[in-house]
Amino acid sequence: MITIYGISNCDTMQKAIKWLEGNNIAFQYHNYKTAGIDKATINNWLKHLPLEKVINSNGTTYKKLSDEEKEALRDKRRAATVMMAYPSVIRRPLWDFGNGTYYAGWKEEEIKALMK
Repeated sequence: MITIYGISNCDTMQKAIKWLEGNNIAFQYHNYKTAGIDKATINNWLKHLPLEKVINSNGTTYKKLSDEEKEALRDKRRAATVMMAYPSVIRRPLWDFGNGTYYAGWKEEEIKALMK
């Protein structure tokens, strides 16, 4: 089962959910703005994805972080703490395909290829 992580007011998340629903693809949606996100999940993502793919460094949340928090986001050992405190700094959507495959972002052709 696919799980996508994100926040509901994100346009990219809405596109991904609409695409999944339109293609009758079963999925679970984890809204980390309301449900939170735990360190184990973040650390699992970071085992499979580069830190720079998981962090949304273009968003307003990232831009508002202190220099110390931004520095922590460059270190896999410290990044989870900042991501748990500010989940909007996590790239959206973040995909867990349930088979050890992960993806951060939304590029339809890349998602299709990962689902084959």
